[in-house]
Amino acid sequence: MKNILLIEDNEAIQEINKDLLEELGGYTVRLAMDLEEARQSVADMLPDLIVLDIMLPDGSGLDFLAELRNEMNINIPVLLLTALSETSDELRGINAGGDDYMAKPYDNNLLLARIQRLLQRASQMPRTLSIGRVKIDTASKKAYVNGADMMLSTKELSLLEQFIQHPEKMMSAESLYEKVWGQKMMEDTNALKTAIYRLRAKLLEFDSGYTIAFSKGDGYYFEQA
Repeated sequence: MKNILLIEDNEAIQEINKDLLEELGGYTVRLAMDLEEARQSVADMLPDLIVLDIMLPDGSGLDFLAELRNEMNINIPVLLLTALSETSDELRGINAGGDDYMAKPYDNNLLLARIQRLLQRASQMPRTLSIGRVKIDTASKKAYVNGADMMLSTKELSLLEQFIQHPEKMMSAESLYEKVWGQKMMEDTNALKTAIYRLRAKLLEFDSGYTIAFSKGDGYYFEQA
């Protein structure tokens, strides 16, 4: 039985969705009214999926999402469920790391269908990715070299996932940026360059046996050191 953390400060909506998810979805649901409760719930039990409101009494759900992705290295599915319905709001939510976005009011059956799709997609992800001495645990979102935690940031880990899945294949800066950041790179390449520089340094520090090579005008590729 999958565990869902429902973060919603409207008590009426909270109870309706809790009943919906438990009775029709068959899920176990834990409730949080604000970000403080949400952080405690994640610490107590890592849920299989989070349904997250954006406008909460003690802060923005997008800030909490950034904490999950960048500080806690938690990459479980997050469905943003909010009254903010503009396209610009949805783009901010997706770019912040949300896996799906629904604006209130919404159809209950569609909500259930999207939650089921996110959970199915997460369950189909391989548990581990590995090459040589390097291994990624996709559930805990951690990377190891001979069992030692490389302590990668979310972006560094996502880059390493791309490289492990495409060893010795040239990957353009634009394609890497779109896959990892979820948007077009435009003209600013500093974020990608910085993340790759740090990942390359950690691959060397942990004696991984691999490095990231660069070919001007072509892109990056992962190869044996």
